[in-house]
Amino acid sequence: MTGDDRPGNRGTSTFATSLYRGVTTAGLPLVELLLQRRLMRGKEEPSRIDERRGIPSIQRPSGAIIWIHAASIGEAQSVLVLIERILRADPELKILMTTGTVTSARMMGERLPPRAIHQYVPVDRAAWVRRFLEYWRPAAALWVESELWPNLLLESRRAGIPLALVNARMSEHSRASWARAPKIARELLSCFDTILAQDQEIAARLEALGARNVSVTGNLKLAAAPLPATAASLIELQDAIGGRPTWVATSTHRGEEEIVGAVHRGLAGKYPDLLTLLAPRHPQRGDDIEQTLIASGLSVARWSRGETITAETNIYLADGTGLLGQLYRVAPIAFIGGSLIPHGGQNMLEAAQLRCAVLYGPHIDNFRSITSEMQAAGASREVADGDELQQAVGALLASPERADAMAEAAAGAAGRKQEVIDLVMRRLQPVIANAVSSAS
Repeated sequence: MTGDDRPGNRGTSTFATSLYRGVTTAGLPLVELLLQRRLMRGKEEPSRIDERRGIPSIQRPSGAIIWIHAASIGEAQSVLVLIERILRADPELKILMTTGTVTSARMMGERLPPRAIHQYVPVDRAAWVRRFLEYWRPAAALWVESELWPNLLLESRRAGIPLALVNARMSEHSRASWARAPKIARELLSCFDTILAQDQEIAARLEALGARNVSVTGNLKLAAAPLPATAASLIELQDAIGGRPTWVATSTHRGEEEIVGAVHRGLAGKYPDLLTLLAPRHPQRGDDIEQTLIASGLSVARWSRGETITAETNIYLADGTGLLGQLYRVAPIAFIGGSLIPHGGQNMLEAAQLRCAVLYGPHIDNFRSITSEMQAAGASREVADGDELQQAVGALLASPERADAMAEAAAGAAGRKQEVIDLVMRRLQPVIANAVSSAS
């Protein structure tokens, strides 16, 4: 199907999207300035910055390519199992994975299977997007979750690339925001040939904004393989911890690390050898986090500096990527961040798969259906604030049997979700098959 054959073709662009395209084209100096600022802040890789301009850093493999785009590390991780299933179904197919963050790029470099390659997604500027699409010539594109970049979508549609939105999510807040610009929302959502929503509530929000061909397949993050950990690194970490009471706080955001530090101090009277493992959502914030914790009187060891856990260590700051598989395997209790602040929460199934009792705050809009199922299974507990988090962690440390029962329930709840990937593959199979057939 050509770009002009599809709904929302060149002639139906809204004034707002036309204005956006004009501004991003004329605003090249500002875009370059923003890229340079990101470079200075460590948010771009100097050796790969041209990828953000649509200039490839590696040669295109021959044959049909499926392009999968995920915004950041969580979304990228959720589709690893999908990538493996797609490649297994067609031994000739290749995958181009794009993300927009340094941490996700590093993780993809470590975990992508053969026949899958990674590039940074181009900045949403029409000329750079066209350059990207003309070089890679994807047979189909699968976008993950909720990122809707106008130029990337509209140029893909004009190029006749079949588009699917996979694992789609949309909070009520996002729906209300898009509802203020209904023509733009309809135009962008109409670019997708099919949309696979995480649940019925999300599907209804998308359809209210003009999305078509929406079906509910469940949350792909529920079907992800357990996070990996090497035997050597796991043994080293376990030996360093020994028999100390331990809990982990992961995917924390600004403001939550102070709460975690306060929880540690509050529990240290009863558990003087307590060890808190802390893995921030953005590891590049390590310096600021360390300074904050030290200022509150805590002793910190940092992964990024190769520091080891000693008897004096209060907080082990795991400021790196690919570490959660180790941390969840050694800590019986896991607090999932992005939830004590109005962020929307982070993926708690990763901790559940590795048998952790799961705690989280009240701001879990992005994972509400998961949390409901986890709570119903007795696998998790919501805490309102730092005081309740301290009480919950203390109660589970005091009762290992209770923590183990929650962890067992969490593993069971996570294990029942493997059918999601089968349903997603059934829905995507016609899209992929038709795209590959047309490309060959």
